[in-house]
Amino acid sequence: MVEKHIKITEKPSLYDRLEEMDALEIVANINNEDKKVAHAVEQVLPNVAQVVEETAKRFEKGGRLFYIGAGTSGRLGILDASEIPPTFGMPYDRVIGLIAGGDSAIRKAVEFAEDDTKQAWKDLQEYDINDNDVLVGIAASGTTPYVLGGIADAKAHGILTVGITNNPGSPLALDSDIPIEINVGPEFLTGSTRMKSGTSQKLVLNMISTGLMIRIGRVKGNKMVNMQLSNTKLVDRGTRYIMEELGLSYEDAEKALKKYGSVKLAVDALK
Repeated sequence: MVEKHIKITEKPSLYDRLEEMDALEIVANINNEDKKVAHAVEQVLPNVAQVVEETAKRFEKGGRLFYIGAGTSGRLGILDASEIPPTFGMPYDRVIGLIAGGDSAIRKAVEFAEDDTKQAWKDLQEYDINDNDVLVGIAASGTTPYVLGGIADAKAHGILTVGITNNPGSPLALDSDIPIEINVGPEFLTGSTRMKSGTSQKLVLNMISTGLMIRIGRVKGNKMVNMQLSNTKLVDRGTRYIMEELGLSYEDAEKALKKYGSVKLAVDALK
């Protein structure tokens, strides 16, 4: 019997007898494998760029970006979504990350939560997901039932779907409107997709969300002009941005920032 789909993420590590390596050998070999990740991501940049452009079009109509995943993949989606409000000043409900098993699974694995093909759509319906939105399914294996079910149901409702996977030709890649297939090769620790696979997913999510925010005007020059002023470090950063843009003293720039509430509003008012 011929296997229909060979999972690269389950192939044996290129290294063996890991327990006989000293600490420096272990970390050096992990680093050697990590060097392959950026090159693998480079191969999928056209599809990543397509996701950015298509999502930006929908955002301008009030659409949202959803991430779904299980385990590491789900946590990475939640991490990316959670950083959008403080970094870009967007409402928390414009980029949303969901994980199989619910929020409790962020810290502690929920047994068999990823095996339910219907749960993702139930989770998404709580947000009234619609065809202005974009759904990104994240699964290193490309076979996670929670993700596949969500992608299938979203497609059936006319929602643009994206699949981020580390197994080219996997069901997730085949079922998604825009597949992002990142072939990072076998993991240093066989099957441990929290390593290279997870790193590659994080890189792609960074690109999607940052590219999206730039395209919809949440960045000026190379500055986070809409960031939330939620701590002293960010107030200082915003003050320096205003100093640079308007040629003000630190004191005047800080006063302007606190008066208008964001770098962008302060610069627009005073320039």
